[in-house]
Amino acid sequence: MRSQWGGWHRRLAAVVGIGSFFDIYEVFLGGVLAAVLAEHWHLDTTGKSLVISSAFIGMFIGANVMSVLADRFGRRTIFIANLLSYSVLSIAAAFSPDVAWLVVLRLLAGVGIGSELVLVDTYLAEFLPARARGRYISAAYVIGFLGVPVAALLGARVVAAHQFLGLDGWRWLLIAGGLGAFFVLLARSSLPESPRWLELHGRQREADAVVDDVVRRLGAVPLARTDGDGRGGEPAAAESPAAEPAAAESPAAESPAVPLSAMFAPPWRRRTVMLWIFHVLQTFAYYGFGSLAPLVLLSKGYSVTASLGYAALSYAGYPVGAILATFVVERFERKFLIIGSALLIAVFGLVFGVSTTIPVIVSAGFLLTVASNVFSNAYHVYQTELYPTSVRSSAIGIAYSLSRAVSAILPFVAVALLDRVHAAGIFTASAVLIVLLCLDVALLGPRTNGRPLDDAST
Repeated sequence: MRSQWGGWHRRLAAVVGIGSFFDIYEVFLGGVLAAVLAEHWHLDTTGKSLVISSAFIGMFIGANVMSVLADRFGRRTIFIANLLSYSVLSIAAAFSPDVAWLVVLRLLAGVGIGSELVLVDTYLAEFLPARARGRYISAAYVIGFLGVPVAALLGARVVAAHQFLGLDGWRWLLIAGGLGAFFVLLARSSLPESPRWLELHGRQREADAVVDDVVRRLGAVPLARTDGDGRGGEPAAAESPAAEPAAAESPAAESPAVPLSAMFAPPWRRRTVMLWIFHVLQTFAYYGFGSLAPLVLLSKGYSVTASLGYAALSYAGYPVGAILATFVVERFERKFLIIGSALLIAVFGLVFGVSTTIPVIVSAGFLLTVASNVFSNAYHVYQTELYPTSVRSSAIGIAYSLSRAVSAILPFVAVALLDRVHAAGIFTASAVLIVLLCLDVALLGPRTNGRPLDDAST
């Protein structure tokens, strides 16, 4: 039968996407906290930079370590471990007595949440057929990117409220993230393990059971097998509604013990080089605006409350962009969608940087964030299609960690430069780097739309 998808896949995307909310919330919370605590704790440039970068440092570690563990111990296991550690540490950070404790605890929370988006991409890709992969992964991020305007709106409210139930308002931003992640953790406990991962590791019975359960939930009849252990016939994962054909990575054809060095061997070497360069540069295209926007607005002379309010209006474009991406991600070749949306980010960033009037600032910020999430959703789908199951999580996670490393360094450079070259200079430099990103994808990136998940041809 042909690969199918339906209500079960939509629910899966929703549960997984809600988890991505907290990674994205945490990323953009740094800029909010830096703006709030600059007054509360009288932070200098280094202090503000540490507040922003601490979570990114942890995410760099987590993206490397947890994504490799996901290839070793399974997607579901690490899905649960990362949210549990983030939840506990985020709540602990809320009770930090000073900036040093806050930086350390946010770094550790970042380790926990660091592989979240990598696992969202990997896990969903391994359950979805090629014709629906882009749309469903993009839909999952619609939920996740609500975290950006929520972080800014809550930040503006807590600045105005000062205290609630005896705690400073900014502390509730951290408590909210930790408690929310805990409830998502409970929902995720019912998720199945990836049948592709189970099959690759020789756990055929479990893989067949997962696929059969999904088939039944979709209202279809599971494939008949020729013997009792599920190995006599074609694996259920090969032609089921639960996953697209996976013949290229059956246990007989591929060993679970694939070294990480495989991603530097043909035919994946070119893709790895492209993705590493991409993730270094996409930090400036994507995270630069989101994490620095409140500070940029402060530098333009607006108050903390006004800056967070205007940033929240700009951030409303993130979920709008994610929704738009669900309609276009399957209609356009993904590498070209990445390039086109990146160029729009550069243009709107320049307008945001040089503008001095609120309507233009907010409009440019909104359009920038719309383009940002078409860009983001397109590349999240794109990178899942570059590697086979054996190294997918590790290869993506290591590449993705580079963006976290640059994000950790970026505040120290950008916050200091903001005082010297102002917003216009910051966004001009960002535009130049975005053009380099576009050249990288255009020259080294393969086309992937509609291809089987494990087509490794260049």
